[in-house]
Amino acid sequence: MTTETLIWLLPLPPLAAFALIVLFTNRSKALSHSIAVAAALLSWLGSMAVFIQAIGVEHLGEHPFHSVLEWLPVGDKPFEIGVLVDPLSAVTLFFVGWTVLMIFIYSVGYHNFGQPAGDHDHPGLPPHGATVHGHTVPSVEPMYSRFFAFIALFAFGMYTLVVSDNLLTLFVGWEIMGLCSYLLIGFWFAKPSARAAAIKAFMTTRVGDVFMLMGVAYLYAATGTLSFREIFFNEEVLKHLAETPALGGFLGFSAAGLIGVLLFIGTIGKSAQWPLHVWLPDAMEGPTPVSAMIHAATMVSAGVYMVIRMFPLLSAGWEEGGPLTPAMTAMAFIGALTALFAATIALAQNDIKRVLAYSTISQLGYMIAALGIGAYVAAAFHLVTHAFFKALLFLGSGSVIHGVEHGVLHTGNHKVDPQDMFNMGGLRKKMPVTFWTFLIGGFALSGFPFVTAGFWSKDEILADAFANNLPVFLVLALSALLTAFYTMRQITLTFLGEPRTKEAAHAQETPWTMTLPLVVLSVFAIGYGWVGIPEGLTGGAIPNWFHEFVAGTLPEHLPVLEFNILPMLFSIVIALTGLGCGYYVYRNVKAGDPDPLQKPLGMVYDWLKNKYYFDQLYDRIFIQPSIWVSEVFTTLWVDRGLIDGILHGVARISYSVGGILRNDFDLPVINQFIGDGSAKVVRSAGFELRKVQTGRIQQYMVAAVVFAVGALAFFLLR
Repeated sequence: MTTETLIWLLPLPPLAAFALIVLFTNRSKALSHSIAVAAALLSWLGSMAVFIQAIGVEHLGEHPFHSVLEWLPVGDKPFEIGVLVDPLSAVTLFFVGWTVLMIFIYSVGYHNFGQPAGDHDHPGLPPHGATVHGHTVPSVEPMYSRFFAFIALFAFGMYTLVVSDNLLTLFVGWEIMGLCSYLLIGFWFAKPSARAAAIKAFMTTRVGDVFMLMGVAYLYAATGTLSFREIFFNEEVLKHLAETPALGGFLGFSAAGLIGVLLFIGTIGKSAQWPLHVWLPDAMEGPTPVSAMIHAATMVSAGVYMVIRMFPLLSAGWEEGGPLTPAMTAMAFIGALTALFAATIALAQNDIKRVLAYSTISQLGYMIAALGIGAYVAAAFHLVTHAFFKALLFLGSGSVIHGVEHGVLHTGNHKVDPQDMFNMGGLRKKMPVTFWTFLIGGFALSGFPFVTAGFWSKDEILADAFANNLPVFLVLALSALLTAFYTMRQITLTFLGEPRTKEAAHAQETPWTMTLPLVVLSVFAIGYGWVGIPEGLTGGAIPNWFHEFVAGTLPEHLPVLEFNILPMLFSIVIALTGLGCGYYVYRNVKAGDPDPLQKPLGMVYDWLKNKYYFDQLYDRIFIQPSIWVSEVFTTLWVDRGLIDGILHGVARISYSVGGILRNDFDLPVINQFIGDGSAKVVRSAGFELRKVQTGRIQQYMVAAVVFAVGALAFFLLR
């Protein structure tokens, strides 16, 4: 089997698993999760095989694995689709394969360990025939199988997106993941909050997708192709797009500038950047493996992957050291703003998963800002490392929640929220594997110096920002400080000190199907960063493999940034200061104590806890007006008032005209004159004629003779 054939096959096992589970095994829990895990394993094996072959190819960026076939006849030539594996897609396949497989294995334990039977407010499966919030919940097996079918389809969408060689099939995978996010965020569909979160995620991301689709259409209209190789490796095409005014000079944009901005808006929606960030924290309503899929393996990573892939177009016309293109300016501003904005909100969140959700939004902002200032490799590096440690943290949070839920079942006090960190404490002794792996993930997120992957990838972004854009550097540095602070806050409240509730005191470690993925991911959360150590730090003794490999994706290789010890020192001080302050502030929190930040921050704390009231703002300026438009303007005024009024008016006119026709024409003319009149004439004629019907034979014979004589005379006389 050729490598190209293997690449075509990579997305198929999850798709086949989805079909098999939906059609045949939805009544068998064991078969359903076995098929799903086997599919993830097959795609993982294929991804690792492709990755190993890719890193063995010299100048892979110039000679990637590429295969195309004709798909649709369009104009004078067919539209081609294909698969492509270059350095960027190779490293993306690596983290997607590992994280998806670990999440699938984890999901088996997640759905089978210590489930509170019938308690639908926790991640457990509902009982057969239960009625929750007015809805009858199906039996356990279809719900269980439904979960594995949907996450298999989720994985198929991501694999399709990564191996696509053109924007159209990338967009297909993009939309498949949008559908799956809706289905899985609202997986506990009997909960109103889950249903609302699913709708919110679907509608918010659709806003970005509409603009992205316009960008795809404009790009095809301008170039006649959507193939990455034909656009990004063609200097004439890029130059033409950069020099051609967009839509007759719309706002001074070039074609490349407007297309880039439209495509980037798609990423704003998919990767939950400000101001379309509001859906991602609410996505925590889904099961924890879904959160990990969305935040690490698929959904939001796809948004960043797309703009990294589109970088030659987004930067068309840009020269290093010169003014940024419109798309790069938008990315630098939105990314830096989002990184700081989300980090501040995470400071005041008590739900263990929501802290991580805002952390994801912030870290994605890092990547977007890095692309905005031209730090292509740094953005790709942080995308990969973030996938590993964020998958680790989300799966670790699910393990924590399950451990505390065991305590809830032990005490029977279901009023205790097992996701509130202030209800935890002391779990390092109860859940040692979860603690150590979560600590590794948290330190990687914080950028703990030298030993964690997050340090090297985040440091590279800060170094690029320090060299090229000081305002962005200052914003990202402050965001990094807050990240380290709220991460240590989370670790301290969850694992350190003494249990603050009886439920935390009776927590227990989760099974190996949940802890094994944590151990595997923790290895990558530490070790993967070592492939991107700056050569200047080691004097060239350790090559910066990641930069050399991924930079080859671009037509022109990016120069290696000259090593500067100053931003690295900033990064080290920031991480250690944030971690130290987080521990110092929260080390002595006791049961019932308020958040130590609440008093010193005052009103600011309320703003942070309520997420700057963005949900209320959007409800006021978008949702309520939309409801008013639909219920009042459309339903009452347009539908019932205008349309029904016209229809009812026509009906009344028709009724009036019908009454006139009936009274003035139908009754006197049709009925009386024509209908009844002709009947009376016939009746009168019949009444007179019947007199000749005497019944006497003699009279009939006489009449016949008279008639015959008369007829004979008539003919003779003529």
